[in-house]
This record gives sequence, structure tokens and C-alpha cells, in this order.
Amino acid sequence: MTTTTETRWLNAEQQVAWRAYLLGTARLMAKLDDELRRFGIGINDYEILVRLSESPDRRLRMADLADRLHQSRSRLTHTIGRLEAAELVRRKSCTSDKRGVWAELTEAGYNLLVEAAPTHVDSVRENLVDLASPEDFAAVGRVFDAVSEHIGQH
Repeated sequence: MTTTTETRWLNAEQQVAWRAYLLGTARLMAKLDDELRRFGIGINDYEILVRLSESPDRRLRMADLADRLHQSRSRLTHTIGRLEAAELVRRKSCTSDKRGVWAELTEAGYNLLVEAAPTHVDSVRENLVDLASPEDFAAVGRVFDAVSEHIGQH
């Protein structure tokens, strides 16, 4: 037995908002990525360095890092390989689980993060945070928490 449901099309106002989100997000990510390139990294690399810097002992299991970044393990392995070649991250075998591998932030990686962070944060503020009222920015956070939770459950 098949059931059909009627498509709930976006109304004109929702369509405008959706397209603004798509274009704005693409432009914002490109801008943030471009500004980090002068430090020799991109936005995805930066996010890896941040996640590692915030973790105990500045390291995470590769599988956990992939989950936190919502990246495929193969993509993360490739990116970590580049960061490792640049001596920003190192991989270490997990002694408690021989199959596990840690990604660990090196001192050079931490120093690069400390150098790049002010530029990145200034750009996030200038190109997103300061363009919205505190209430609107908080609403964005609530909406995307809900999106993340909803999709994570399905």
C-alpha cells in the first residue's frame, strides 16, 4: 500500500528566507575560508585545530573528531594527513584500543591557532554577529540547535 502526501511548498516569504540563507551561508564560509588562507589553512582545517585545542590533552580519537565535525572518516583522514605534513597535528595509536587513532594538536598547530583566531573571530563578528540583534543571533542558534538535533535523531 502506498500513501501520498501533499507537498508543503514554501510560501513566498519562506522561499526568500531560504534562498537568503543559502547565499549568505555560502558567501560567509567563502569569506572566512579566504581570510584563513593567509595563515596557510582553510575553514575546515581551522575547525579541526579548534576542536583539538578544546579537548583534554589537545587530542581526540579520529572517529570522535569526524562525528563532531560531521565529516566522513575518509575526508577527515585526508585532511589530517595534510595537517600532519604541515606539522600542525600528529596521529598516535591508541594504547587502550589498537584500532583507535588519536589526532593530537602539536605545539606548532596550537601556535598557528593562537595567531589565526583573532582574525577569524573578527571576521565572524563583522560578517555575521554584528549584523544581527542579540535576539536575532540567539534565534539563529536556537534554530540550528533544533535542526542539528532533529537531523541527528533521523
